[in-house]
Amino acid sequence: QVDIVDSGGGLVQPGGSLRLSCTASGSIFRVREVAWYRQAPMKEQELVAEITNDGSIHYLDSVKGRFTISRDNAKNTVFLQMNDLKPEDTADYYCSQEIKQNFDDEYAYQWGQGTQVTVSS
Repeated sequence: QVDIVDSGGGLVQPGGSLRLSCTASGSIFRVREVAWYRQAPMKEQELVAEITNDGSIHYLDSVKGRFTISRDNAKNTVFLQMNDLKPEDTADYYCSQEIKQNFDDEYAYQWGQGTQVTVSS
């Protein structure tokens, strides 16, 4: 059993900052890829940022230079630092971690419950 908790969302004015966190707990042998997604009302889900298996980092074009993804492997935690927030960043943000629970298991993507970000004056 693995639980993932997303946190850090809230209401912020344009130009403000938020730091999202995503912590996995439970039976965890290893974590591979991690990512943040978002979904705004009436829009499709989009990949915001990811750290791939080989350590490469990729960002959605619209957040490049403003958002930074990072991870603390010892704590199974992924962060998304969001600066210079814009109204178009308003969405529910979800973390995904690719987790192997035991040595003999396959990796599987586990998802957090999401955290809401609202950018408005």
